[in-house]
Amino acid sequence: MEILIRKAYKEDAAQAIPLIMEAIGDISMQMTGETEEVAITKEFIHLFTRTDNRHSYLNTYIAELNGHVAGVLVFYNSEQAISLDANLEAYLSNKKGAAVTIDPETAPGEWYIDTVVVNPAYRGHGIGTKLLSYAENLVKSSGGGKLALNVEMEKDAAIRLYNRLGFVTLCPWTIIGEPFHHMVKTVVAN
Repeated sequence: MEILIRKAYKEDAAQAIPLIMEAIGDISMQMTGETEEVAITKEFIHLFTRTDNRHSYLNTYIAELNGHVAGVLVFYNSEQAISLDANLEAYLSNKKGAAVTIDPETAPGEWYIDTVVVNPAYRGHGIGTKLLSYAENLVKSSGGGKLALNVEMEKDAAIRLYNRLGFVTLCPWTIIGEPFHHMVKTVVAN
């Protein structure tokens, strides 16, 4: 099973967005300003093809297997998060006609794994681990630093995986009023 990890293309939206939506759950409503699944999907696809927000194809990596999207990694650093979220807040505020605030998900100085998800048809083959390792290698090649992610407190299997890969729970975090573990791994430069 040959897995290729590559930068996303705009054309990946139709396969990548349903996976991202599955991974982030109700956060997808905050990110799109929509409440119905069809409208959320349509808006997410639109945001994916833009260049100015956290879920842009520019911040996304695809695990590809036989021409299919087997997994998705959305990844950026905390400095990028500030402008990406400001752009999204402005876009959503204009769309809704009222001020919208996006909950911050990363601390200063971190590289952030916003989303990592594997297509259900390909789970159990180490693709999630490969995507996480890919993010770690990006941090290594950029001089090292703290690699962070947030995980829902009840996702025990995911927490065990992250612990096994060297992530430790740094502190609790709140996103859309829900509790998360903020997990961090220190990555040393190449």
